[in-house]
Amino acid sequence: MAAQHLNDLAVFVTVGREGNFTRAAAQLGVSPSAVSQTIRALEERLGVRLLTRTTRSVTHTEAGEKLLREIAPLLDAIETHVSEVVDFRERPTGTVRINADEFAARYVLWPRLKTLWDTHPDITIELSTDYGLTDIVATRYDAGVRLGGTIDADMIAVPIGPAMRLVTVAAPAYLARHGAPQTPQELTTHRCINLRLPTHGGLFAWEFGSGEDEFRVRVSGPLIMNSVVQILDACLAGVGLAQLPDGLVAAPIQRGELCEVLAEWSEPFTGHHLYYPSRRQHTAAFRVVLEALRG
Repeated sequence: MAAQHLNDLAVFVTVGREGNFTRAAAQLGVSPSAVSQTIRALEERLGVRLLTRTTRSVTHTEAGEKLLREIAPLLDAIETHVSEVVDFRERPTGTVRINADEFAARYVLWPRLKTLWDTHPDITIELSTDYGLTDIVATRYDAGVRLGGTIDADMIAVPIGPAMRLVTVAAPAYLARHGAPQTPQELTTHRCINLRLPTHGGLFAWEFGSGEDEFRVRVSGPLIMNSVVQILDACLAGVGLAQLPDGLVAAPIQRGELCEVLAEWSEPFTGHHLYYPSRRQHTAAFRVVLEALRG
């Protein structure tokens, strides 16, 4: 296939991912009219309509969706191989993009990454945090971090954190005023601090288990936040009960600033894993980051 045909396909993939000619043009560094002409020429050469255009949006036809799904990974692989050749030098260079939730980013990734630049100053790490199950392939991340039980089968998963528990805690002052719940069901009568999941918009249901009996409890209270670190601060201030990762509350519990309740319903589960596509070729920079996170 001629090099120009590959370039045209790359333009099509960019438009398909951006869903907009103007944004695709900005990413490619050309004019929107040039992008439009390239797509029109590609459609004429293939003899099939790939995109449906309106004044407000661009959508795929069935043929366009199939082409994007099959061509995009191949172009990504070509880009990766070229990057590896460019980066083939004594020091790994380039950007590694990782998606993780806030707790994993702060307490699992950062302790292992903070000294990486002492030996590899040319590596750039872009770390994006959210609580959603982000599609790292569609959003072009190199890797993501999730708890072990939520990883797709076509991904390579590397454990990077120990087993963990979700711990229900409160400040001594709160317990002195309201008492301690004796069962998870009693939480419905307590003041609880809720976590709103930024990606999906819903409230996180508190999770409990004892033996094979696992269940969730919907709680309510005076405060809803979208950060576990903010929830910890509010819990320390005595606003209400909170359910947080054990690694986040271990030190405050040891200092007596927080008390754990309902411990018998808090069982350990599989910890955090770094995951990435099994069929993608990775740069030298990614391999350095992977080794650092393996610990």
